[in-house]
Amino acid sequence: MSRLVAQFLVLRSAYSNMANLKKFVIANKPDGEAKPTDFKLVEEPIPQVKDKEVLFEAVAFSVDPYMRPLMNFFEVGTTMFGEQVAKVIESKHPDFKVGDLAVGYLGWQTHYVGNPDEVTSPFGGLKKPYVLPDLLGLSPTLALGILGTPGNTAYFGLTKLCELKPGKTLVVSGAAGAIGSHVGQIGKIFGCKVIGFAGSDEKVSYLTKECKFDHAFNYKKITVKEALKS
Repeated sequence: MSRLVAQFLVLRSAYSNMANLKKFVIANKPDGEAKPTDFKLVEEPIPQVKDKEVLFEAVAFSVDPYMRPLMNFFEVGTTMFGEQVAKVIESKHPDFKVGDLAVGYLGWQTHYVGNPDEVTSPFGGLKKPYVLPDLLGLSPTLALGILGTPGNTAYFGLTKLCELKPGKTLVVSGAAGAIGSHVGQIGKIFGCKVIGFAGSDEKVSYLTKECKFDHAFNYKKITVKEALKS
C-alpha cells in the first residue's frame, strides 16, 4: 500500500484549496494481500458545508493491518476507511473552528464534508473526531502512532492484560512493527529486559540501536527457541 500512500500525498498537495476532492474507493474485495488494483481513485466536487457540518482537509492518514480483513465486509465503491489527521478549513459546527487539527475516521480522501457527530468507525457505531491538543511542536502524525491505535494497543495490552512488572523478560514478536516497537520501548521504561524478533538484519539493527532493545534476532536466521537459549 506504500505506493498508494505516496500517490495520495501528491494528490493532497495538488488539490489543496481546489473545488474537487480525490479519494480511494474499494474496487475489489482482495484475495490474499491487498493490491493497487483493489483500489480506484475517483474525483468529485467538494460539497457545500451545511449547518453543523465541517470541511476537513487531510494532513495524514493511517495505513494499518486491520484494514485488509475489514475490506471484505465493505461494498465495492465504498470510500476506503481509516483514521486521518485533518485540518478544519470551514466549520458550521460549534466544536470545531477553522485551523483546528482533528483526528477521526475520515477515510482515504483529500477532503471530507459532513457532520462530525455522524462520523462512524469501520468497527461499527459512531466515533466523533476529536480536536488534537497542542503537542508543543511535535508532529501531529503522532496521533496516528504512539498517541493513536498502535500506541494504545501497546500500552494497555502490556499494562492491563500482561500486567507488566519491572525485572521481567519481555519477548516481542514482530518487534519492528508499529505496535511491536512501542511494546519494546514501553517495556524498557518499565524496567524489563526486552528481546525482539524481526524479519531482516536491518530491522534487528533498528531494534537495538534506535529502540534500545536489549537483544534482537532475525527469525529467518535463528529460531525463537534457539535464540532464547543463547
